This record gives sequence, C-alpha cells and structure tokens, in this order.
Amino acid sequence: MSTLLPFHVSITDKLCDPANNDLLLLAHGLGLRRIVCKLLQIYHSSQSLVCLVNASPEEENGIGEELNLLGCRSPGFTILGFEIDKKARQELYRRGGIFSVTSQILIVDMLQSTLPTELITGIMILHAERVSALSQEAFIVRLLRERNEAAFVKAFSDQPEHVTSGLAPLRNVVRELKIHHVHIYPRFHDEVKQTLEKKRIDIIQLLQGLTESMREIHGAIIQCINLTMSELKRSHTNLDLDDLNVDNAYFRSFDAIVRRQLDPVWHKVGPRTKQLVADLAALRRLLTYLLTYDAVAFLGYLDTIQAANSVTTAKGAANHQSPWLLTDQAGIIFREGKRRCYSLTSSKEPLNTQTDEDEEAWEALDEIQGIVGGRIARESNRQPVWPKGLEPTLEEQPKWARLVDILNEIEEEIRSLQISGSWTHTPGTNTVLVMTASSQSAATISEYLSTCDRSLQPGERGRAMMERKLRSYLSWRAKLEEVQGSNKQSNRPHTNKDARGTTAVSAALMKKDQEKAKRAANRRRIRGGGPDASGSTRTGAPSEAAVEEDVVNEVTSIAEFLATQIVADDEELLVTGENPATIPDVEFIGLLSRDQDFDTKYGLVQPEETVIVRAYSDDSDDMMLMELRPRFVVMFDPSLEFLRRMEVYRGSNPGLPLRIYFLMYEECSEEHKYLLGLRREKNAFTRLIEEHARMPVYLGDTRTEPTSSDLVIKTISTRFAGGRKEISQVPPRVIVDMREFRSSLPSILHASGLQLIPATLTVADYVLTPDICVERKSIPDLVSSFNSGRLYTQCELMSVHYKHPLLLIEFEEHKSFSLEVHVTEARSYAKGKGKFPSKTPTNASEYTPTLQEKITMLTLAFPRLRIIWSSSPHATAEIFNDLKSNNPEPDPGRAVLLGAEDNPEVDGGANAVAEELLRSLPEITDKNIKHVMSKVSSVKAFCQLELSQVQEIIGVGPGKLCYEFMHHGDRREPGSTR
Repeated sequence: MSTLLPFHVSITDKLCDPANNDLLLLAHGLGLRRIVCKLLQIYHSSQSLVCLVNASPEEENGIGEELNLLGCRSPGFTILGFEIDKKARQELYRRGGIFSVTSQILIVDMLQSTLPTELITGIMILHAERVSALSQEAFIVRLLRERNEAAFVKAFSDQPEHVTSGLAPLRNVVRELKIHHVHIYPRFHDEVKQTLEKKRIDIIQLLQGLTESMREIHGAIIQCINLTMSELKRSHTNLDLDDLNVDNAYFRSFDAIVRRQLDPVWHKVGPRTKQLVADLAALRRLLTYLLTYDAVAFLGYLDTIQAANSVTTAKGAANHQSPWLLTDQAGIIFREGKRRCYSLTSSKEPLNTQTDEDEEAWEALDEIQGIVGGRIARESNRQPVWPKGLEPTLEEQPKWARLVDILNEIEEEIRSLQISGSWTHTPGTNTVLVMTASSQSAATISEYLSTCDRSLQPGERGRAMMERKLRSYLSWRAKLEEVQGSNKQSNRPHTNKDARGTTAVSAALMKKDQEKAKRAANRRRIRGGGPDASGSTRTGAPSEAAVEEDVVNEVTSIAEFLATQIVADDEELLVTGENPATIPDVEFIGLLSRDQDFDTKYGLVQPEETVIVRAYSDDSDDMMLMELRPRFVVMFDPSLEFLRRMEVYRGSNPGLPLRIYFLMYEECSEEHKYLLGLRREKNAFTRLIEEHARMPVYLGDTRTEPTSSDLVIKTISTRFAGGRKEISQVPPRVIVDMREFRSSLPSILHASGLQLIPATLTVADYVLTPDICVERKSIPDLVSSFNSGRLYTQCELMSVHYKHPLLLIEFEEHKSFSLEVHVTEARSYAKGKGKFPSKTPTNASEYTPTLQEKITMLTLAFPRLRIIWSSSPHATAEIFNDLKSNNPEPDPGRAVLLGAEDNPEVDGGANAVAEELLRSLPEITDKNIKHVMSKVSSVKAFCQLELSQVQEIIGVGPGKLCYEFMHHGDRREPGSTR
C-alpha cells in the first residue's frame, strides 16, 4: 500500500469536500494515482455511487489492486464494459459503490435512465487535459447538471503541457466541467519542495559520450531533419510553421504538431509534402533508435528504410522517394551504420576465429567420451565463421560497458556491507533495478547482461551476443535478396554482373536448403544444446535493393558462405567441427548430476544476485517500487517522471539508503530532450498559474428551469393562424443510433436544446421526423463506405422506409470545407507520365471513378436521396434544428422496428427464412426483392401468380424465367443467365 506524503495529505484534504467541484493539475511522477485512490476510498460506500471516467485498462487494473489493499471490497471497485448488458449494469448501479465506466456507456445509461442521474454521488474524471467543448466529458457533466446539482465533479491531470495549447485552455476546461476550484502543484510548489527535499536521494549522474560513428550519424540525422523542415516551410510559406524546429522534433508530439499545422490544406497538398511529413516522423524515430538499438538492429532498420524507398514501378521509377535519402548526409548515415557492424576487406580467405583453447577443450571432451580421431574429423569438416572479405567490427553501445561497471561496483559494495553487517537492519532489498525507455531496449540489455563476459575489456564483453545478431542479419539479408531478385530482373535491365550476382545468390540458397533438408533427416535428438546463433529474428521486412557491383559481390559472398554453414534454423543445434552423420545415436541427458548442488543452479536467486530490467511505465511503477523496495536503481535512459517517482519513493520509506545511477549520453538529442522536458514543464506551469490568477471564479450555471408561462409562450407560434394554433408541448427530440455516441455530434445536438433518445437503429443514424432520416458520413467513412458498397445498401434501406432519406457529409471544423479532387487522384490515371488523363480512358478496366463521380452515380440510383453538406458538427446541429421545425416528432418504437425484419439479429430471424427462399429464385436480386415483397404476402402467394402477373412485377424477360423455374424447373437454354 502506497504511503501518503504530507503534500498528498494536503491535496486530499482540499479535494475530499463533496460540495466543491475541483481540478487538480499535478507535476509528472508525484503520485497522482495515490491521491485518486485515497479519494475513492473516502467515497467508497454502498450508500454512494461514484463513477470513474477516462481510465485506461492498465489504470483500471492498477487502481483496482490498490483499492483492494486499502480494504475497499464491499461493494468494491467494478469495471463496466460493453460485455455487461443493460439489465446487469442497472442492478450494479442500484447496489452502489465505485464504477469505472467508459464515456460512451455512461452517456447512454444516463440518457436511457439505466443509471438514475439523481442517485449519482459524484464523477471523477482522469486525463482532464483532453477535455474540450466537443469531448464526451463535457457532455457527461452537462447531463449530470440537468438533474443533479448536488453531485460533485473531480478532474485530474498530470500532463500540464497539454493544457497550455490554444487560447485560455485552462478557462475552457473549467467552463466545460463547471469547476469551482483549481489546484496547481508543480515540483517547485512550497509544500512539495519541502516534503521531497527533507530526505534527498543519492544521485550519481554519469555522462557518457558517443562513439565516433554514432556522433557522425547523429549529426547527419539532425542535418536531414533541418533540411526536411526547411523544404516543408518553403513549400507552404502561407502557413505559420514556427513550431517546426529541431527542439520539438525530439518529442513524440512533433508528428501531431506538423499534421495539425497542415490539416487546413491537407486535401490540397501533393505527394511530396506528404512524403516530407512522413520523413520527419521517420527521422525522429531514427534518432531515437540510434541511442537505444544495438548496431545490428539499427543497420537492419536502415535497410528497411532504403528498401521502402527502392520499390520501383514497371517503368523503373521509384515511387515517392524520400528527398533526404538523396543527400550526402544520408550516405554518412548508411556508411557509418554499416561500419559499426562490419567492414569489407580485400582478403579472399574466409575468417575462422577458433583458437587453440577451443581445440584443447574439444580434445578433453573427446578423451572423456572415448572418441578417437576427433581432431582429424574436425579439421576436415571445420566451417568458416564469416564470409570472405567481411570483417566484423560489432560496435557495442557505450552505455553497456558503463552499466557493467556500475553493477560491479554495486556488487562490491553489497559484499563489503554484508561482511561489516551495516545493512542488516536497514529497510529495503539489495535487488538492483535497471530502468529503460522501452521494452525492446530492456530485452536487449537483459540478453547482454546474461551473455556478457565481464572479464573482457569494455567493448568486447558482448561479442557473443553481437555475433549471433550479425549471423541472423546476414541470413535475413541473403534470403530477402533472393526473394527480391525476380522483381529486380522484371523491373529493370540487368547487367551481366547483376545476373551473375542473382544467379549466385539463388544457387547458393538452393544448395543451402538441400543440405539443410539432408541434415534434418540424419540429425539426432540432443538435449541441453545451446541456442542457435544464426536463427532469423526478422520476418517480412524488405532488404537493401542494391545494384552496385560491390554490393552484389557482398551479397553473393554472404549467400555462398551461408550455404556452407551447418546451422540455419532455430531448432537446429550448432555443432562446430563435427559431422552430424558421425554423431553416435545416443541421448545426451545433461552435465549436471544429482550429486552436484541443485539449488545453486535451479534454486531461488538471492536479492543481492538479482538484477531486474524493466521499461518505464505509468503510475504502476510506484507499486512496483513498493513491492521490490530496491536500494540500487540504475536509470539506463533519462526520465524526468521516474526521477520524481524515486523522490516520492524515498520520502515514503524513511531510513532507506537509496542510490540512483543516472546514465545519459552527453551532447546529443538525449541530453537536449531531457533539458527541454524540464523547461517545457516549468513554462507550462508558469502559464497555468498566470492564467489561473486572471481567471474569473465560476459561480455555477445561471440558467433556470422554464416556468409554466415560458412554456405557454414557447408553444404558441404566430406562424400558425396568427398564434391561435398551439404547437405540441413535447420537447424536440432526435433518435440517435448507439454507435453515434462515439462522435461529438450528439453532444452538440444536446447543447442546442434537442432531446436525445438512444436506440439501436437498423436504418440510418439519426431520425429527425417520421419521414426524415439521416445517414451521417465523415470524409474517411464516406470513402470506405463507397469502396465496400455499404453505402448503397444503407441508402436503399432509407429509401424503402422513409419518405425523405438524407445523406449528411460532415467535414471537420478545423479543416477546409472543400471536396476538391486530389492532385494524386488526377495524376494516378497518367501512370507517371506527368500529364493529366483524357476524359475517355483507353482501357475502361483501369478507370477508377473519383469521389465526386461516385456521389453522382449514387444520386442517380436513388432519386429521392438528398445530400447535406456540413462544414462542422456545429453546422450540422443548426441544420437538424431547421429540418425539425414545424414537423412532428419521431416515434422511437417505430424507428427501432423499421428495417428490423431485414436484420435477423434484431427480430430473431422471423422473416429471414422466407426472404432467403425468395432470394434463391432466378431474377430475384437485392434491387427488386423489396418490391416483390411489397406486392405479395408470402412466397406461396408469389408462386401461385400467373405468368403475366409475375412479368408485371419483375419484368417480361425476368418474369418468364422465374415463372418457368417455379413451375417447370430450370429449362433455360444453355448459356442463359439468371
């Protein structure tokens, strides 16, 4: 159970008052989940009903575990998902307690009175930085305030940077959530500062320099980012692109910044601009992978980038090649990336690294097993280790050696303190915790620590692991070169050298596969073998499409070398120097006998011998620290949030001798990103404090319930008989499909004064009147609906059941209100010739209609269909109100039943069998089946019709075929169709 620090207690005391609506903005890593769980514990009771909104599945599990530790078991913490039906949720609500529910479910339950709004004690909203006027959280608070003014609203956020974008962002959040009090707690807050600085943690900061190759690659990537951003700014001089700089490129939000700036003109930009935007994201990832991936994995990622930009068309031209790949800096990146793994020499002899010590070990094993002539057999069957001309360099990450030195230092200190007995009664364990930025980095470090030889010099300790990775990379590259060889031959002219290279690769790989199959038949079953060193670790990724002579020779050499190797797959055993056919047919049980110390090999590991490698997570790291209680923590990658968690962890455990080793690359993007993160957080809190000081106090909603006189005035309209005719006193309502509550439009409709009725609709998304229904489509949804054919079926159902079917095409508010033909759509017909197509394409099968042409064909197919163009959801709400004026209100029961007979899932398939039988008749298609069903009462009545009556319904020719099939069987002439 997490301990509350003094500033946690102070914050909880301010937030626990149920009469106030509060917003808490807390700095990263200061224990927001502790405060939320403590408040939930205070409100936990069967007499109360508290809803937790916006919690992710991981957060729900973490909060549930901590509440169990706090004793909140009856009625407890309940997670409500879509798998729980309406009746079950209603029973759970009546029982009371704490519920974690999604915004969509909560809105539907409040509108349908599944959750009685007047019984809600309060709502707690996580991630308040996401709240806006169009968000689901604002809709929930608005529904709550309509029927329950006494319920509280508590909002929480530990992402202050996201609350500082836009004009008066804090005021917008306060207005939408109807908040009374705002509490801002940065790291430099007096209470926080005094609490955390009472017990300072011992931090050893270690700055590590980059290697020469890494420094050159890093500088080249930065230059490529600058060149790409300069090209992007030059292409769009009319936009405000000041936020596009290298400092922002270090963060993940940079991609969203770029896309948000270009969204208003995204439909007008060409493929080059879109390629530049994608290049910025790729270069940002490349900068991160340089510092986290090993040299071989980084080279493999470079190969995938080059392969993705080397895909050629039938004419041999590359499709949208990244401009930065044509610069000199790109050459530096690829050259140095390869140099970190291996180099090509002029030597023609294959390398063999087996030493005399290895041979002595083999001779000792032969003597034990009684094998005679083993050395001669090994000499004749010895395989080369690396291809000819390839010399592995296998540069290790500089932090790896520093990590081993840190672990050695920790082991020495633990050993000395155990001897002296200094830490016998001190809290905590000697488990060493190593924290990384990603799970991939954690897996690499775990493999390195488990295989490294600490007796070697720095830079050579992980040689065995790097050699295995290089073997996997060479095998992967050679296989994919062979796969792409056929494409190269068909897409571009080949020289003799290319042909020889491809033939050599194919022949070598074929020979390798044959030998592998032969060995699989003779291989004996062996237990206790080591892992395969050449198993492939990547599948499905493209390789480098090289055309130069040196690269072709390199690939040929690799393929020929791999064809001579014994090991190819993970399930095979690496046997060096022995012919598999000469291995005796025995089963190797193991080297460890029962007489040896079993616990030493297979028993529990002592805490001082345990090293846990873990990636940074969210607030669940607090629980992990409380469970492990480590004394030594190594931050392999810098993290401001986790450093704050360590301060809170130290303050929660008095007397704990905590030491933190803080590793960071100096003079590179990692150091700059960490310092920029500190600056951004400080600036964000400064802006929030200043805005809060100027912000007026929210006094509540001044709107009151309408009086009886107001209702009389509203129900009298001078447009009808001079005011003598009264309008219906029923409030205007709209029937909304359940799935539409994932969008922002229902919230805006409710804010405009319309009453929403959730229902499961088979026909349309919105029902405005008994005769008007609306199918809403955004631009991406419109395109996908046309491609799948779903829109045709939807329009057909609306035309059958409603007098005025409407198709609403809704644009996003911050994007341009235009449906122009994209430049790439027009140029796609020209097939790379650089000219626009003619109006009549030569090959009709290659013609693809544009979006405008598809809409035109849709209106021709359904003459009664009307299309509404809406520039934003707010404009849609105004259109709906105009359409509903002077019209009767829709009936929810009728709207649900319409089309239900067409859906077997709705009515249980009562009419599905008869309709399926009718569809099996010739000339009865999806287009005329509704018409036939409207003319006859049953399938039997249709079969009893005369020939002329059938022809009157479905036509002369189709009617004759259908009539003959029903009465005389299938007597159609050969070659005729239904």
